[in-house]
Amino acid sequence: MSSKKEIEVRKSSPVNTVAIGALVGAGAGVIAAMLLHRRAKKQQRESMITASEAIQLGLLVFGLFRAISALGDDED
Repeated sequence: MSSKKEIEVRKSSPVNTVAIGALVGAGAGVIAAMLLHRRAKKQQRESMITASEAIQLGLLVFGLFRAISALGDDED
């Protein structure tokens, strides 16, 4: 007979989840700002981002948040 391996589920504290999320978000924000600054410098523009680009970026971020919030909603 084959032995069954049990998967141990760890429950992380909300503080750890928020702290890790904040660090990842801050890191992603710094990288995004550096990329925007480099693009503006390359195109010799004062503004790093236009209004329409800001709206598109905002919608993408909200879509990302929606996808993240739906991660645990898989029901079989």
